[in-house]
Amino acid sequence: DSSSGEESSEEEDNREDTSGKEANTSKEDGKEDEQKLTAKVRSKFDDHSDAESLGKMSKGSNSDNYLPESPELSDVDLKPEDSLPLYLPAIQGCRSVEEFNCLNRIEEGTYGVVYRALDKKTNEIVALKRLKMEKEKEGFPITSLREINTLLKAQHENIVTVREIVVGSNMDKIYIVMDFVEHDLKSLMENMKNPFLVGEVKTLLKQLLRAVRHLHDNWILHRDLKTSNLLLSHKGILKVGDFGLAREYGSPLKSYTPIVVTLWYRAPELLLGCKEYSTHIDMWSVGCIFAEFFLMKALWPGKSEIDQINKIFKDLGTPTEKIWPGVSELPGMKKVQFNENPYNVVKNRFGTYLTDLGFDLLNRFFAYDPAKRITAEEAIEHEYFNESPLPVDPSMFPTWPARSEQTRKHSGNSPKPPSGGKAYQKLMDDEEHFAAGGFHMSTAAKGASAQGMGFALKF
Repeated sequence: DSSSGEESSEEEDNREDTSGKEANTSKEDGKEDEQKLTAKVRSKFDDHSDAESLGKMSKGSNSDNYLPESPELSDVDLKPEDSLPLYLPAIQGCRSVEEFNCLNRIEEGTYGVVYRALDKKTNEIVALKRLKMEKEKEGFPITSLREINTLLKAQHENIVTVREIVVGSNMDKIYIVMDFVEHDLKSLMENMKNPFLVGEVKTLLKQLLRAVRHLHDNWILHRDLKTSNLLLSHKGILKVGDFGLAREYGSPLKSYTPIVVTLWYRAPELLLGCKEYSTHIDMWSVGCIFAEFFLMKALWPGKSEIDQINKIFKDLGTPTEKIWPGVSELPGMKKVQFNENPYNVVKNRFGTYLTDLGFDLLNRFFAYDPAKRITAEEAIEHEYFNESPLPVDPSMFPTWPARSEQTRKHSGNSPKPPSGGKAYQKLMDDEEHFAAGGFHMSTAAKGASAQGMGFALKF
């Protein structure tokens, strides 16, 4: 009896030991499972993607009808204090325009209106451009998306800097927040008592060429280069702005509308109806701007497309097939009989302002055949920039009172850029009413950061 009792007690002890080991093992397994799941969660957040799991398709599934499967649920109960990753990617909406004080309206751009405003949070002066929001059936207007995308892709010292996107009380008011730059060159030149020095012209032109080279290197056409779209800071830094007409291009060339670029800066191939164009149209505009720096006014201020092309032909000579192969096949040349102007006399417009090298550079901007027109890279390396006087340091530029800080900029006799017709005019009318009251919305809580509705877009 005693021996059987001892055996039973030993069996009970063994069972207790076994159950204890099993309990410890299950606890350890649970911890391992928890650690594995935590590591998996961390790796997903660290990678910010779940492309591998979402990219797998079930066997026999049709790619056209494929829908990603939902992630499997875990049986492990995670503890927040020791199982969550160290950080979580935050979803942050756009700030509201009510976080800015409207100071004054400074410009009407191709596809929007620009204001000078004060950021209440940072106390900085910024430029706010309200985008033209067409009544789209679905989603965000493609023209606005294109401008935002181009500005983000085109970040450069000599291109206007985008800070963020802010929204109004509803999604039909969207604003690009940009660094405020004191002058636009057109308004500045209209009020300067003395013209730019030659060294200053070279500095401005070289900065413009660097910006254009950067755009073209990134497959972007600006399509509306003109002096009113060139900004100049008090530190002498030039910045290209207003990307409302900008487009990405590729090879082979696609057909685009020829109704681009403000009339006075429009290349002859566009005036004659060519739809397949490339970077050469921007280089023609740069040539017009180069001339304007010396003359302090537009080189060819045409009143219509026919008047514009006639002014160009009068100064540069009427193009022939020998000078410009294929010109006779352009729609405009077939419809209109132009006067024959056999000589290039544009140099007479500049007197002693232009040296022989300067005139050579100008003529290469104005090559009729787009294939022979100078590129931004070639222009930067032109010997004109190496002859005396050399380009001055931007910091040596004089300073002028900024009209944009005082009154709204009027375009005077300048032609309007190609725009959205009635939709653009509606924006202008709406802005007159909107600007009168400033940026005053009712959605922000006092002391809190107001957020706009609908989407997140933060830079």
